[in-house]
Amino acid sequence: MPYTILGISAFYHDSAAALLSDGVIVAAAQEERFTRIKQDEAFPVRAVEYCLTEAGLKISDLDAIAFYDKPLLKFERLLETYHAFAPRGLQSFLSATPVWVKEKLFMRHNLWQELEKINGGRLNNRPPLLFPEHHLSHAASAFYPSPFNEAAILTVDGVGEWATTTIGRGNGKEISILRELPFPHSLGLLYSAFTYYCGFKVNSGEY
Repeated sequence: MPYTILGISAFYHDSAAALLSDGVIVAAAQEERFTRIKQDEAFPVRAVEYCLTEAGLKISDLDAIAFYDKPLLKFERLLETYHAFAPRGLQSFLSATPVWVKEKLFMRHNLWQELEKINGGRLNNRPPLLFPEHHLSHAASAFYPSPFNEAAILTVDGVGEWATTTIGRGNGKEISILRELPFPHSLGLLYSAFTYYCGFKVNSGEY
């Protein structure tokens, strides 16, 4: 039997799903294509359903499910950053924390809740739910579909858990992160700052 993995990105921007079978992409889609909501951030119900239908699988048939980052590490960065800039960031802290406490710290529970809705009931045999680091997810999405067996990998974005830029090496099935630039130093956030200054929407106008 092929080894199947469902990948999920959700709750930030451009939510999406992808399904791999023995390392081959069977299906992938962004939720906005179904909901017609630009850069839809909700859990990608329709994208997941589409991927499962294309593969002829149910959630219980999957060997693993992967979310695109580590929410607890991200929350650690959030707390350390607010602590470093206290009391100036108090208003931002008070608005951001309830969302984290209510939703993002319980990501595993929330993901299973959404997946069981798609399944139509409780999953008795849940596949493993994995949380790779954000920039490793970026690196994998670039290296594994590429035609190269070995490659240098550069990832640059706003910020993941702590890393904002990484340099890595892909070799066969392995990816190793060699160096990283930590938050708050970020080319991506600088780019977003200029985007905002020019009157565009952050996490949208940059594109």
